[in-house]
Amino acid sequence: MPSTLTLPELRYGARLVASAPVEAQEQFLSELGEGALGALPFLFEFWAMEHQLPPEGDWRSWVIMGGRGAGKTRAGAEWVRSMVEGPMPLDKGKAKRVALVGETIEQVREVMIFGESGLLVCTPSDRRPKFHATRKMLEWPNGAVATIHTAHDPEGLRGPQFDCAWVDELAKWKRGQETWDMLQFALRLGDDPRVCVTTTPRNVDVLKDLLAQSSTVVTHAPTEANAANLAGSFLEEVRRRYAGTRLGRQELEGILLSDAEGALWTTAMLDGVRRKRKPKLDRVVVALDPAVSAGRSSDACGIVVAGVSMDGPPQDWRAHVIADCTVQGASPTQWAKAAIDAMDTYNADRLVAEVNQGGQLVSEVIRQVDPLVSLKTVHASKGKVARAEPVAALYEQDRVTHALGLGDLEDQMTRMTRVGYEGEGSPDRVDALVWALHELMIEPANAYRRPGVRSL
Repeated sequence: MPSTLTLPELRYGARLVASAPVEAQEQFLSELGEGALGALPFLFEFWAMEHQLPPEGDWRSWVIMGGRGAGKTRAGAEWVRSMVEGPMPLDKGKAKRVALVGETIEQVREVMIFGESGLLVCTPSDRRPKFHATRKMLEWPNGAVATIHTAHDPEGLRGPQFDCAWVDELAKWKRGQETWDMLQFALRLGDDPRVCVTTTPRNVDVLKDLLAQSSTVVTHAPTEANAANLAGSFLEEVRRRYAGTRLGRQELEGILLSDAEGALWTTAMLDGVRRKRKPKLDRVVVALDPAVSAGRSSDACGIVVAGVSMDGPPQDWRAHVIADCTVQGASPTQWAKAAIDAMDTYNADRLVAEVNQGGQLVSEVIRQVDPLVSLKTVHASKGKVARAEPVAALYEQDRVTHALGLGDLEDQMTRMTRVGYEGEGSPDRVDALVWALHELMIEPANAYRRPGVRSL
């Protein structure tokens, strides 16, 4: 390939050769001139992962939502490049005035501009912008400029006007809504002003409102998507510590975890109950909420393991949720076996099974798997919310802790509200949790308060 190719032509050729055999790739590289070969590291459209490329179509806001280290910053920097640069270093691009908006000046400077994935590192020397510290500004050789703005000073966006903006970590800004609103008024230059938002998700209104707009497009990726560019020890450590937790789902998988309005359990509440080590437990139970039908589209069969430390009277006991062994699409024999296996694995004293929907069948199926199992059947006389509220009160009293790795259960918990469950399907995991903690905490406390009862 001749070395006189323009940048768009070189990008097109690079993408064509990406899927070619190794021999063809080596020939491609050997035929490049020195200039073209030096340009290859800066051809982001060739190297980028799918979530790092802007979607096609008519949009105003592009949200790149991902886990830590998923390549969001690099994608934001490269998008700004694509907007301000023309085919040649002095050619005009689509955008001339850019807003770089972060939480603080230091974060804009050290992450978005000078960071390892920032604008200066990503840009080849012949079109690299100059940083004017006193003016808080970047200036490209073709005349385009980018100015620094922060979420600590929303009023700083009152007056300037832009045709392009890059917003970083919107979800963690303390004055996020106010700053975002000011930026929208400032995006008024050109025919099609656009903004790129790079953020790890958080349950904040400004992000949720942005995602709900019809003019917003979203790309998403977990931390694992960029594993090739991350330290192996980092990945190993965060997997070990956070895999399966709500924090891991947010920070590693890049999933927006939102609490339903009026939720009995909030994300903040659950963030405070996790413990790495299991406490000493005097009793362990497995609770089972059977599914009515089997198959992929059926409700899950909730199976939750929990234990209790019985120090002092029941009102002083503390519970610990050990594991979520819920199964999806299982037949009655399969979910019964899964529950019995959970008892064996965690050395449980009793299996507590709801029989509202399965009736006698539930007991019969369980006995077929293990005729000698210690089984207690329970029948719900109250609605799900009424049963869940006293259990939620235990969390408010700081009397329940969770093991790590209960992300799916905790997701359901944050969707259980005082007026019902706001998630999809049935809250099978929550139902099982409620039965377990009723058995371990609520019923002993109720019995203790009866006249004449002073020990259990």
